Amino acid sequence: MFEIFGIPSQALFGQLLIGLINGSFYALLSLGLAVIFGMLNIINFAHGAQYMMGAFAAFFLLNYAGLNYWFALVLVPFMVGAFGVVIERLFLQRLYKLDHLYGLLLTFGLALIIEGVFRNNFGSSGLPYRVPPTLQGGQNLGFMFLPNYRAWVIVASLLVCISTWYVIERTRLGANLRAATENPTLVRAFGINVPRMITLTYGFGVALAAFAGVMAAPIYNVSPQMGSHLIIVVFAVVVIGGMGSILGAIVTGFGLGVIEGLTKVFFPEASNTVIFIIMAIVLLIRPAGLFGRRA
Repeated sequence: MFEIFGIPSQALFGQLLIGLINGSFYALLSLGLAVIFGMLNIINFAHGAQYMMGAFAAFFLLNYAGLNYWFALVLVPFMVGAFGVVIERLFLQRLYKLDHLYGLLLTFGLALIIEGVFRNNFGSSGLPYRVPPTLQGGQNLGFMFLPNYRAWVIVASLLVCISTWYVIERTRLGANLRAATENPTLVRAFGINVPRMITLTYGFGVALAAFAGVMAAPIYNVSPQMGSHLIIVVFAVVVIGGMGSILGAIVTGFGLGVIEGLTKVFFPEASNTVIFIIMAIVLLIRPAGLFGRRA
């Protein structure tokens, strides 16, 4: 074992791995928030609750339907995304012409209701969800031990984030989505069903949160509070990257996760606040965020 800046390499790389794992969830969740805000102009405070629903849905499928992690990883985003579609059709579509505050208050209320229902039925203690057998164990890299499941989470998150960025920024579908937010009347003239597109966009953003919830289930306990503990940090990530910026959500999500992990090594006292300190600095220098566009 060797040392870097007087710190054992195993401890340093271990915290770097934890930072990348946290960054994976920050990136996925902030990506879903950025998609929803960028396309719908809704600040979706229920995102943490929808992330928690993804983890619980995976738990239910395993324990009551006998469907393992891989089935849950495919099915749960569709299930929770469909729930998001219902929310959009019943509530959110009535708020698009109003101030952003109304959408924030509505989704905050929905988050409290969803979390309260799960807490009332399952309590506050976490429920275990085992790592799938194919991803158990790990690899000894010499300078650190890399668990297989942690490596899978990082790779899967990167693939989903990059694929989402590519679809929105580089394809015809993404161009239609962006055009629908800028000039919906013109887009309707080309025969595109804008309300349906907006509904599916919200469902997709919710599905990203559910996907993150499934991947988080084997790492963290499945708990009603797991979303509320994370959502404030994720909002800070979105603000730093730029509200509605897809690339900003991905880069800042992974980057801030790494910074947070390294802070735990070099200055542990600041590890819980470093992201918010960075947010304050960024807002002072560039109020639109690192990748955001000025209004």
